[in-house]
Amino acid sequence: MIAIWDRAEPLAHPFLSDEVRDQVRKDMRNIYLPNAENWVLESEGAPVGFIAMIGTEIGGLFLAPSEQGKGRGRHMVDHIVALKGPLTVEVFKDNKIGLPFYQRYGFVIIGEGVFDASGDETFKMAMPAS
Repeated sequence: MIAIWDRAEPLAHPFLSDEVRDQVRKDMRNIYLPNAENWVLESEGAPVGFIAMIGTEIGGLFLAPSEQGKGRGRHMVDHIVALKGPLTVEVFKDNKIGLPFYQRYGFVIIGEGVFDASGDETFKMAMPAS
């Protein structure tokens, strides 16, 4: 999962400094992933993506760059929605991959926040209840 994150994260968050990225990588390994429910997506037996959940909040959704744009992210979210119902997520305002993905999926902005480690602004988003 960390190998996937290492390839995908800089594409989603090019605005983060190397210092912040290094700290988040350590936190992914030591805090975030061990405390989340994680699902790994495989293609031909190899891991190509994952979604990490904290309750009904998407804590992280990352796909190998070669797998992006193929509907695999939607497939992972669909799977979790079937299990948990409407979801929430917090995404960087400057995330040119994640923000449009969640908007296309139907998530709506319900608030704003700040990522403490970097000061970057975020959107809190939610799926409308059906």
